[in-house]
Amino acid sequence: MNEQLQSATRTLDAARAEIAKVIIGQDAVIELALVTLLTRQHALIEGVPGVAKTLLVRTLGHVLGVPSGRVQFTPDLMPADITGTNVFNLQANSFTLVRGPVFTSFLLADEINRAPAKTQAALLQAMQERVVTIDRETHVLDEAFTVFATQNPADSEGTYPLPEAQKDRFMVKIRMEAPGRDDELILARRVLSGESPEKRLLGGAVSPVLGPGELAALRATLEQVLVRDELAAYAVDLVRATRSHETVLNGAGPRATQALLLGARARAAIAGRDFTTPDDVRSLTTAVLAHRLVLRPEFEIEGVTVEEVLGRILEQVAVPR
Repeated sequence: MNEQLQSATRTLDAARAEIAKVIIGQDAVIELALVTLLTRQHALIEGVPGVAKTLLVRTLGHVLGVPSGRVQFTPDLMPADITGTNVFNLQANSFTLVRGPVFTSFLLADEINRAPAKTQAALLQAMQERVVTIDRETHVLDEAFTVFATQNPADSEGTYPLPEAQKDRFMVKIRMEAPGRDDELILARRVLSGESPEKRLLGGAVSPVLGPGELAALRATLEQVLVRDELAAYAVDLVRATRSHETVLNGAGPRATQALLLGARARAAIAGRDFTTPDDVRSLTTAVLAHRLVLRPEFEIEGVTVEEVLGRILEQVAVPR
């Protein structure tokens, strides 16, 4: 491994350590979040209230030193509240663009499934093309533009399911569960001693590991991580298998293949390797594919889960040697 990649790995280790000062007992979640950021993709974080979904995203932005914004999604939120709008300036006798929170590097879309489809759709163009169109004029967003959206489980009261096109634009779906007993006890003790996670983040206990503009350089080092042709073919076969499986109504598209390979390369860099392995792909399969699959109704009625289907596919597709 060359010196540049070694330096990137050290930086990522430092970022994980700083995030862990606030987010307790969520190592796998932190890794997936870093994979998302390194690959310049977007992530959907799902969990019941109180498991630190929003706090995780705020901590990521602080540690990685990128400008961030936040939108709290509600049923009455309008698309213009996200993208911005042109306002008539009486003094200048012209329209002036008032930019919305989407004009940032790191956007937290909090409780995205609390808003109806037309408001959710305001992010579609921004997430795919990193531009936004307002009154027929296109504006370019920051090159590093990344969306982390949080949502409550789909069966929660007052939520609107995300359309398939939007879910496909999220590289991964990160499920956040409650921490284990020991980690929750650590959290309880910190709160009682006045060291709550929020106070740690705001009180200076967490230090940024990157300065402005350094995230782009960190992302560029991923190009030095080797992905063999056999591994690329393995990712393709896994994704294609979801389209022909008997239990699946709608399988994953080519965007999922790209996500698997980019994520595997980022995971290898985080682990301190300059090459990817089949385990890098397999470990990301559920996070990358589960939210993209739609099962046939008859199998859903029988209680078959997407995770079970992906487990069967992983057993059926030959692993490269």
